Amino acid sequence: MTQMNMIQALNSAMDVMMARDPGVVLMGEDVGYFGGVFRATEGLQRKYGEHRVLDSPIAEGGIVATAIGMSLNGLRPVAEIQFADYIYPAYDQIVSELARIRYRSGGDFCAPVTIRTPCGGGIRGGQTHSQSPEAIFAHVSGLKVVMPSNPYDAKGLLIAAIEEDDPVIFLEPKRLYNGPFDGDPNKPAVAWSSHPRGDVPEGHYRVDLGVAEIVRPGTQLTIITYGTMVHVCMAAAEKAGVDAEVIDLRSFVPLDIETIVSSVKKTGRCIVAHEATRFGGFGGEILSTVQEECFWHLEAPILRVAGWDTPYPHAFEWEYFPGQARVIAAIKATMEAS
Repeated sequence: MTQMNMIQALNSAMDVMMARDPGVVLMGEDVGYFGGVFRATEGLQRKYGEHRVLDSPIAEGGIVATAIGMSLNGLRPVAEIQFADYIYPAYDQIVSELARIRYRSGGDFCAPVTIRTPCGGGIRGGQTHSQSPEAIFAHVSGLKVVMPSNPYDAKGLLIAAIEEDDPVIFLEPKRLYNGPFDGDPNKPAVAWSSHPRGDVPEGHYRVDLGVAEIVRPGTQLTIITYGTMVHVCMAAAEKAGVDAEVIDLRSFVPLDIETIVSSVKKTGRCIVAHEATRFGGFGGEILSTVQEECFWHLEAPILRVAGWDTPYPHAFEWEYFPGQARVIAAIKATMEAS
């Protein structure tokens, strides 16, 4: 095991896969010479050359279109979109082409493209550097959608994504790149070296897509969450003094329904928490699944804690971000309901 932050873990995953498979190539804006805006690809162009780590123009549609062509000709491209907020110019390529190639070819062709992109707020990025678009892509048949919450999962999930024959949207909560964050912006930053999930194997390993993890066992309440909110919800449950079970989804598509249903049937109460906008957010899909599968086991209405239905504000970032106080309020309301 080696101590890694999430950036280092992602870099290690790409390094491992490029060494194992000469068909793995990286591409994106500034990913080569500069090693990416967050340095996730630092040193990989020097190690593997300009033909395998390609600096692209500022053209997200072109990046994804090129990756599609590469994948249909036997390569496994890992394309970086510098911020999730910039992925929309590539949306048509992703939805109309990439997601449908296996279906429209009757299984004759596949497009093993992994699209990495930093998402979420917490870094004073404002409306154009803080979005969480996971629900938009989870809605599209043919795409797999993933979001890790720690370095260990980040490396294992990225390796699994690159090995997938289907396209994967790999969302990286940038507030977690350098350390876990419990939602309190006034506390000193914490490094991953102080967290058990900062211990990451140097070699190849997988965290399979579609497998959620119970990161905090409990019996009174189930909190279903992902990304940065995993750490916020664990801290909130501790402060609330409730024996809450916290589930880190890790993967939206495929979704680990079995783990969700088993937990809610055990606890009888459920909260869904995510940073993304509430209306139309992925939490609505989770809530519907719980309602359908666990209705007769529920002892209280399912509650959602999420971002507000506005663009992500710069000046009022911490009013927008669903921090511990809002999670604790939901916990209390759920426990008091009958």
